[in-house]
Amino acid sequence: MNTISKSDSYAAAGVDITAGYKAVELMKKHIARTVTEGCISGIGGFGGLFELDLRGITKPVLVSGTDGVGTKLKLAFLMDKHDTVGIDCVAMCVNDIICSGARPLFFLDYIACGKNFPERIASIVSGVAEGCVMSGAALIGGETAEMPGFYPEDEYDLAGFSVGVVDKDKILDNSKICAGDVIIALPSSGVHSNGFSLVRKVFDVEKADIKSPVAELSGKSIGETLLTPTKIYVKPMLALFDEITVKGVSHITGGGFFENIPRSLPAGFGASICKKDIRVLPIFDLIAKAGNVPERDMFNTYNMGVGMSITVDKNDADKALEILRANGEDAYIVGEVIKSDEACIIK
Repeated sequence: MNTISKSDSYAAAGVDITAGYKAVELMKKHIARTVTEGCISGIGGFGGLFELDLRGITKPVLVSGTDGVGTKLKLAFLMDKHDTVGIDCVAMCVNDIICSGARPLFFLDYIACGKNFPERIASIVSGVAEGCVMSGAALIGGETAEMPGFYPEDEYDLAGFSVGVVDKDKILDNSKICAGDVIIALPSSGVHSNGFSLVRKVFDVEKADIKSPVAELSGKSIGETLLTPTKIYVKPMLALFDEITVKGVSHITGGGFFENIPRSLPAGFGASICKKDIRVLPIFDLIAKAGNVPERDMFNTYNMGVGMSITVDKNDADKALEILRANGEDAYIVGEVIKSDEACIIK
C-alpha cells in the first residue's frame, strides 16, 4: 500500500486518495481468484496486459462487449448489499460476447462513487471477481473514481468491459437458420439487470417494505428476489459449441422477447414461441399484477424466465438439450423458426 502519496488539499475537497489505496489492497484477494494463463501483469499499472493463446484458432477475431448494472443499483443501495451487483456487470458483458460464439478472455470494471468506502468497494469487486470466475475471464484491471458532488456519498455506478476471441470461421452469423429449426430456452435466475426503472415504479421501492418475506416469492423478500444476480451462460454455451452446430443465440435483455430473439434471425424468418411452454418466474407475475402491466409489455421488457435462447437444427435438438443439462442448465424447447415477416410471435 502506498504510504507516500497523500494530499490534504484533495482530501479537503472530498477525495481521499489513501482510501483508494486501501480499497485496492482489500480487493487484491478477490482479483487473484480470476487469474488465468493469459495474465502477464498485476493490478496497479496503467494498463492490463493479457497474452493471447491462439492455439487451435486459425483466424482470430476479437469480440468486445460493454455494459453496466443500471438502476438495479438502487436496490443494492436500499438493501445495503453490494457483493452481487458485480456479477450482474460481468454477466451483461460476457453473455453478449457468447452470442457471437466467442470465449471471454478478460474483463475490466469502472466504479464511480460519491465517497470511497474501501470495504464497500472491495465488496463490489468481490462480485465482479465471482462473475469472472463463472465465465472464465480474468479481471485484469479497473478504475475507481471518487466524485464528490457528482454522486451522493452513499451511491455509486458500476460498468464494465470485456473482450473475447473466436475463430472467424466459427462466428455465429445466423446464415444457416431455416424454417423448422428449434428454439431452446435457458432459464433466467430472475429479472437479471433490465427493466428496473419499471420495477422500481411498480413496487415504489424507495417507500415500500421490500425486506419482508412475500408468500408468492417462496418466502423471499422483494428486495432479495430483485437483487438475484444475472445468470452467466458462458461455460454451458462453450460446451455446446464444442459438440454441435449452433445457428443462433440471443441474450434476452432489455426489450425482452420481441426485441432480442429476432436479433439472431435472418430477414424473412420469425420466432414462433409457445407461451404455455415458457416457465415464467413468480417475480414476473408479481410485477404484472402489482403494476397492472399488460402481457405484451411484460414480454417486451423482461426476460420472463428465459435468459437466453438458442437456435439449432431440429435433428440436433435432443443432443443440445442433453449437453446443456449435463452442464447445469435446465434447458427446454420453447418454439421454432418459421417463415414470417413478423419477427416474433408468442401464442
